[in-house]
Amino acid sequence: MRRTKRSPTPALDWDAPRPHFPIPPMAAFRSDYLDFERGIRIGRLEPEHRLTRLLKFALESAFGEPFVTVRWGRGLYWQWIGFFPHADRRTKASFGCAKYFVSLDREERAVHAGMQVERGYVNPPSEFPECRLRANWDWHRLVALLVHSREMERALAQLVKQDGFRLFIGSWEGGREFTAANFTGLSALRRVIARAPSDQWCGFQLFYALSEAEIRAMEGREVLEAILAIFAEVTPILSACWETSARRRQPIATISRS
Repeated sequence: MRRTKRSPTPALDWDAPRPHFPIPPMAAFRSDYLDFERGIRIGRLEPEHRLTRLLKFALESAFGEPFVTVRWGRGLYWQWIGFFPHADRRTKASFGCAKYFVSLDREERAVHAGMQVERGYVNPPSEFPECRLRANWDWHRLVALLVHSREMERALAQLVKQDGFRLFIGSWEGGREFTAANFTGLSALRRVIARAPSDQWCGFQLFYALSEAEIRAMEGREVLEAILAIFAEVTPILSACWETSARRRQPIATISRS
């Protein structure tokens, strides 16, 4: 059997300045566009009202390059929205790209925002051969961080145990969620990955949940600021998972951690 060469561990600098994500002055997003009965209102809105357009503007302004928007949902209301650099889409399928995401959990009645990386299938159904995990998917860089990076251990310990972030890993059907109450380190995450069935879709989400009560107490611009602040916090981990050719992608505008 031919042995595959392991990629070097991605560089993760947890102390790096966080990106500054600007909100356009004309932004007119309203918190009631987050409908906990139907989803995230996107359809039949002007661009300055759409969550997708405003978040995409902020990301593209900070990184100085185009981003792709992907979504799950149809019609006026979407349930999940993702964003990742357009350059990465040219080399792999969208579900192979690590991404920022926003979703609305109608059961929990909360908005989740953070980052997501998908493994897909190791052994896909015959009708979905394109969903097989490929060698250039960002999942491999995430796993390398979980196996070899002390900075990843430090980053997740702070976010989950101190800052209130939550972490989901494993198959979408039977994965495991970690919070401050049960997160003990990277070894537990690696065990979940090792047990994830090869014929089930598997992934990783690191996110912060904003409750319905918190959302209802905010103005629209405050909701945008909260989501973008969450994006900023996960950026060092997310950017370590991105594929880059010549040099690591750097945000144009940053905010010091000190």
